[in-house]
Amino acid sequence: MATMTGKIIRLMSGKGFGFVSGDGDTEYFFHQSACNGVQFDDLQEGQEVSFEAGQGPKGPRAENVTPV
Repeated sequence: MATMTGKIIRLMSGKGFGFVSGDGDTEYFFHQSACNGVQFDDLQEGQEVSFEAGQGPKGPRAENVTPV
């Protein structure tokens, strides 16, 4: 997996997942279990994070989402 930086573009707090922008127009899905060093509820839209980009069953996925 490649490590990237991006910004949180959308959080679905009640459902425990969100999306991070990466290179270009790619949006990466992440689940609250992918958060590293932060609680999911403490994240905010627009916050800069680093993450490992990979491929999930439904498309691009972010793992090890960490605030920078």
